[in-house]
Amino acid sequence: MPVDDLWYLGKRGPDGKRLPSKRHGRGKRWRARYVDDTGQPKQKLFERRADAEQFDVNTRADVSRGQYVAPAAGKVTVMAYGEQWRKHQLHRDATAARIEMTLRVHVEPILGRMQLAQVRPSHIQAWVKDRATVLAPSSLRVVYHVLVGMFDAATRDRMIGRSPCVGIRLPEIERVERFIPTPDQVHALADAFSVKPDPGKPSRERYQALVYVAAGSGLRQGEAWGLELEHVDFPRREIRIVQQLVTPAGKSPRLAPPKTATSRRTVEMGQVVAEALARHIELFPPVDVEILDETNPRKPVTRQAKLLFTSGRGNPMQRTGWAYPWKKAVEAVDEVPEGFGYHGLRHYFATLLIHGGASVKTVQMALGHATPIITLNTYAGEWPEAIDRTRNLVDAALSGARLAGSR
Repeated sequence: MPVDDLWYLGKRGPDGKRLPSKRHGRGKRWRARYVDDTGQPKQKLFERRADAEQFDVNTRADVSRGQYVAPAAGKVTVMAYGEQWRKHQLHRDATAARIEMTLRVHVEPILGRMQLAQVRPSHIQAWVKDRATVLAPSSLRVVYHVLVGMFDAATRDRMIGRSPCVGIRLPEIERVERFIPTPDQVHALADAFSVKPDPGKPSRERYQALVYVAAGSGLRQGEAWGLELEHVDFPRREIRIVQQLVTPAGKSPRLAPPKTATSRRTVEMGQVVAEALARHIELFPPVDVEILDETNPRKPVTRQAKLLFTSGRGNPMQRTGWAYPWKKAVEAVDEVPEGFGYHGLRHYFATLLIHGGASVKTVQMALGHATPIITLNTYAGEWPEAIDRTRNLVDAALSGARLAGSR
């Protein structure tokens, strides 16, 4: 019998009454016995028979469905499991560093010492409210989805029965109007790199063509920095994106695969971009730079690369060396807001395509977005003509139907 009465023996006395056991009247009376999904015998004690029988029914059903969660499994702390989880993920260095920081800074101080099985949706909602005081809504969503991934993994590992990240309300992301430079401002940004630098500062002219590579071909910063001479095909007027330059936290710059599978692409090179690159190559001929190539993660190799863009000392580009010349260029152009980043030139390129009548799919492929949904979510407001066309089609159909019905 799966449920045992520990206060009485299985046999009866001469009078037919059940015989009391040695523990009669002491401790919990009812025991539920079961075999877990690994074949190990287990038991749990209860005060009431009804509770023991309900536990027995539920446990046997969970085991048969493959949904059994051992009571002891969820006793591991959130942070202990989080550390184990993150170390097993197939992430690139930059993503791995971001997840480590997220767990250490945002998860450990509040949820880290709790046992996995103790965490309820109310705890997660309280955590979201707390983090909303120090993180912007968009940043909070990124951090929250790390937590979602960890608890989803804990559910798959049968550490917990279900994830507590269910029905959680996140702060709304306010739509901020994106600044898109005018063509004149793009040219002014490029011209600002040829201005005589401040005393003691190196020339910034070697970075001028980077403006046109982003504004005219839509490359991400890492993609532009990772360009080699062989990737530019002047006769065909094309640029091949096969790698990007990355600098993981605490490590040296290295070449890595593009951001997504669709980021590996060939983009058109207009006349302005071609002329800017040709002039750049003439003024600053690419030289061999020794760099770690991790474009094939299984076979990293240190090799010589003819990078198109390097620092004044001939080293791979890094954010620390790029920040000052970019800041000075932005400051030199009227009506370009402080904080305008290099990625804004990529937005400029996207809006050119959209306002020129390009489809969502065309823009997605040019930008190397993973899916058309990302393109739509990023640039939905830039397709006003499409919205107008949709409205007109609906109006025409409904108006036509009304006229036909009135005849």
